[in-house]
This record gives sequence, structure tokens and C-alpha cells, in this order.
Amino acid sequence: MTAPEQAPPRASTAPDGDAATGAPAPAADADGDHSYEIGSPAPADGVDMWRLAVEARTLDANSRYAYVLWCRDFARTSVIARRDDGRAVGYVTGYLRPENGALLIWQVCVDPVARGAGLAGRMLDAVWDQAGAERMETTITPDNASSIRLFTKFAGRHDMTIEREDLFGPDLLGDEHEPENLYLIGPIAADKGGNT
Repeated sequence: MTAPEQAPPRASTAPDGDAATGAPAPAADADGDHSYEIGSPAPADGVDMWRLAVEARTLDANSRYAYVLWCRDFARTSVIARRDDGRAVGYVTGYLRPENGALLIWQVCVDPVARGAGLAGRMLDAVWDQAGAERMETTITPDNASSIRLFTKFAGRHDMTIEREDLFGPDLLGDEHEPENLYLIGPIAADKGGNT
């Protein structure tokens, strides 16, 4: 269900980096903004999350009420990103699965103006840190290369394994919906008796 960057990212306008420290320069978004505040959402943020989902046209947008309620009940496992001017430019929604405590990421959304600046990865790291889970799960359609890349990079940054399983097909989702594959991220090899 994730769709962080379905459209080609816009070119970054950031300089090459800080020559004195060797640190990369912050990536600017298409409007020239260099920084984002990422934090837990409040119910009022659900309105912006709903707007971003509708405008993305690549997500299954839920009702406005659903996002407001999500921000109330699952704020610890979700984040919203805002620019310095207050504009919401992205979010991640997730919840802890009651069966195994894994953090299931439901949606990742990045406004086109903020694409190409690494915001999706930063939001994913932020929600992972604040949720306190040991494992992550997400579902991705087979044609969503950008989401597959996002979660593969996340697993690499956190030194975790990633596995894919078939989950829901057209028999449940309908012929107009691509199948959803389940991605399992975490110390999976150790759980199966393998080496990490």
C-alpha cells in the first residue's frame, strides 16, 4: 500500500556538500526548502494527511475521518513531515500488529515538491525509532519499484534482513487492484535458526 515516490523525483537544487567537513549538504526540495520537521501527528494533522493522499493519486486514499482518527489512535507509530513554512509534505502511517508486535507500515506519502530529497527514508527511520518495535512489515504491489527500493535501503541501513511473501491477491482485492506482497524486515534469519 506504500507509494512514496511513484513519479520521477525532481532534481535536487542542493549544493554538493560541505567541503570543510565532508558532510553532504541538506537536500533542497523543488521550492528550495532545506529542512523538514518530522514528528508524531495530532488529530488536526489528519486533514493534511488526507489531502496528501488524495493529491498523490497513487495511494488508496481513505476518508478524511480515517486519517484524523488514525492520528489520534496511532500517533506513536506514525509521523508527519512539515517544511519550515508549515506546509505538510509527507507522512508515514503505521501500527503495531497485536499478533507479533511488528510495526506494520500502512502508507508512505511524499508530496511531489519534496521528492528526491530522501524524505521518505528519513520519515521511515523516525517512525521506526519512536515505535520501538523489533520488526517491520509492509505490503507493496509488484510494480512499485520505488517502495521496494525504499524498504530495501531501510533494511540495509538498520542491518536487517528483508523477505517477501505473497499476501493478498485479486481474489480479495478485486481484479482492478494489483496483488499486495508482504515484506518482512528484521532479525528474520535468527528467528528461523539461521545466522544473522
